[in-house]
Amino acid sequence: MTKTVLMTGCSSGIGLDCALTIAKRNWRVFATCRQEQDCARLRDMGLESFVLDYSQSESIREGVGEALERTQGSLDAVFNNGAHGLLGAVEDLPRDALRSIFEVNFFGYHELTTLVLPIMRKQNHGRIINNSSILGFVGLPWRGAYNATKFALEGLSDTLRIELQGTGIHVSLIQPGPITSQIRQKTRPHFEKWIQWEQSHFADVYREKLIPRLYNPKDKKDPFELPASAVTKVLIHALESRYPRTHYRVTFPTHLFAALIRVLPVRAVDKLVSSQK
Repeated sequence: MTKTVLMTGCSSGIGLDCALTIAKRNWRVFATCRQEQDCARLRDMGLESFVLDYSQSESIREGVGEALERTQGSLDAVFNNGAHGLLGAVEDLPRDALRSIFEVNFFGYHELTTLVLPIMRKQNHGRIINNSSILGFVGLPWRGAYNATKFALEGLSDTLRIELQGTGIHVSLIQPGPITSQIRQKTRPHFEKWIQWEQSHFADVYREKLIPRLYNPKDKKDPFELPASAVTKVLIHALESRYPRTHYRVTFPTHLFAALIRVLPVRAVDKLVSSQK
């Protein structure tokens, strides 16, 4: 019997690669995007696609409803993936900027999950897979807003996993490091909307380092960057393994820092990550 999975953030990068690959593995994939124009492009590629925008509760409810209508009320898995970044020093983050990024990167994940859990309970099985980040357990300068959403997601996911013990519903976190994607391009409008960098204590840092990095026309790769297929590989295990892992670490930096934070003093780890300034 063909299994079904609802995926978010499938317009490009990780989400698109996952949707295309998983569909080839005899899964029925509902590859959702925030904008209809992206959904139309995915439908032209042979995927089932419709709108699901994490920032809008109505859109989340409609997206889940569409998936359940197409399956007559069943759903085997959810891959929470859509998110965006916000570059800026913590002291430069307006309250509304944090509200905005949390709506998408955290509250949207939670709302979608709570909508599908009753279905999975009735089935006595299900997979909830949340795409986190190395920034879900390691703080990095200038990524405070994104760090905060991913740290929160990890805490919520760990608690949910414990609460669902014995139900047949598995909760997994994927923790990628640098992955080839369009995250820089998608971060730019949020930076432009919220960060008044010219008035910042760190104005020189923005001007000399952060802005060139964000708007680098050559889109230079980060060290140890892997293609989106590296995430797809672990998603396959999380979806199909009889015993999915609780955490999937992707890329060398993620494995390295997971080990370092276990053995080094906090100040030593702080010194290492501060080199990213």
